[in-house]
Amino acid sequence: MGKLIELYGWYGAVAIILAYALVSFSIIQPDSILYQVLNGTGALGIVLVSFRKKTYQPGVLNAIWTLIALVAIIKIIFL
Repeated sequence: MGKLIELYGWYGAVAIILAYALVSFSIIQPDSILYQVLNGTGALGIVLVSFRKKTYQPGVLNAIWTLIALVAIIKIIFL
């Protein structure tokens, strides 16, 4: 299970960087589902690794980041 969490943590870092790069180079828009999914799932990966390693500051930051992405996804889908 530890290796799986580590792998998901690496996915998280790559997903957040990819989301930022795609928006920065105007390939996708910040209000797109893809951007929010990459940010949300990426942040969740960082949360899992952070709490497993007991590094709570990045864990809390990314938990909030995940919630923001979730609210944005709900807004995009339902509004």
